[in-house]
Amino acid sequence: MLTVNTDRGLVERQLRAGELACPDCGGMLGGWGWSTRRPVRDLGFATLWLQPRRARCTGCGHTHVLLPVVALARRADVAAVIWTALVAAAGGLGARSVARRLGRPHSTVRGWLRRFAGRAGDVRRVFTGLLVDVGVDAVAPAPAGSPLADALAAIAGAAVVAGARWPLLGTVSPWAAAVGVTNGQLLSPSPTWMITFTL
Repeated sequence: MLTVNTDRGLVERQLRAGELACPDCGGMLGGWGWSTRRPVRDLGFATLWLQPRRARCTGCGHTHVLLPVVALARRADVAAVIWTALVAAAGGLGARSVARRLGRPHSTVRGWLRRFAGRAGDVRRVFTGLLVDVGVDAVAPAPAGSPLADALAAIAGAAVVAGARWPLLGTVSPWAAAVGVTNGQLLSPSPTWMITFTL
């Protein structure tokens, strides 16, 4: 899995130019068909249809899904919806209230919150490290009141310093930073991105 831009034309040009690297070995990725087209719920009641590109490494031969930065792996909602739920929970709302506010099933929202809460300390550590490594004279965020809020503050801080460090990126939303850094696996059962950042 590799997170890419939402502009399909740009992704195709990057594949043709050999600009996308294999996350396993660093080799060059080339086009290798498409994943299944599927609906993903956007904010409100809009539906976004995704059909991610697949790529194959010319070095190791591994194939990868090129997931647009708006989505998390194996989730039926875009990352902005999930981020909204996490922020609401950090502000003190329970899963039922968040679910009602977003118009999503309670069990779905509860699953997001439990999975994120279970790794909030690791998320805070990874994104605080990234913030300090990338930022110029960056300072780690002050405690925000809970492990969940601390993790969200670290993600938001990393997004700010990334936008400042690489102005061509423009403003980086916190949810896009979370998706990009974790290659869409922020809420995946086996968070290999945390191992990558530990080394």
